[in-house]
Amino acid sequence: MTTLDSTGAPSAVHIGAADLPFVEIGWGNRLKVIQVRPDEGLWIVENIFQAGYEVATHRHTGPVYGYTVSGAWKYKEYDYVNRAGSFLYEPAGSVHTLQCVEDNTQVWFQMYGANLNLAADGSVESVTDGTSALNAYLALCEAQGFGRPAVLVG
Repeated sequence: MTTLDSTGAPSAVHIGAADLPFVEIGWGNRLKVIQVRPDEGLWIVENIFQAGYEVATHRHTGPVYGYTVSGAWKYKEYDYVNRAGSFLYEPAGSVHTLQCVEDNTQVWFQMYGANLNLAADGSVESVTDGTSALNAYLALCEAQGFGRPAVLVG
């Protein structure tokens, strides 16, 4: 979605902290979908994770950029811990299992392509992409009484 200013130049789009709600995804973990551009394969989300939360082992079909706002999390497959202020780049094809190590860990992810969620034998169990994340988010927003927030789409 691009709008033009009075000079015909593209306008910046501002989304305030309270403009998009965090929805509960289970056990105190929350999700906010900020932007989805299906034509680019782009999806930007923000999560708040609780200690012990683990995302299914997955492989990315495109690059991922992550910024840790607060708390700490890691990948089961690596020794480093992402703490507040950490930036992480994940190349396409990388495989990992996100584990949260501190309560109220807030992380922002900019992803391209899809997450291929893997079974123990490495086969693909399910696929998550921007469109499916957006649809799930909007359904959770409606179910949790937030209506349909104005996520940037397109």
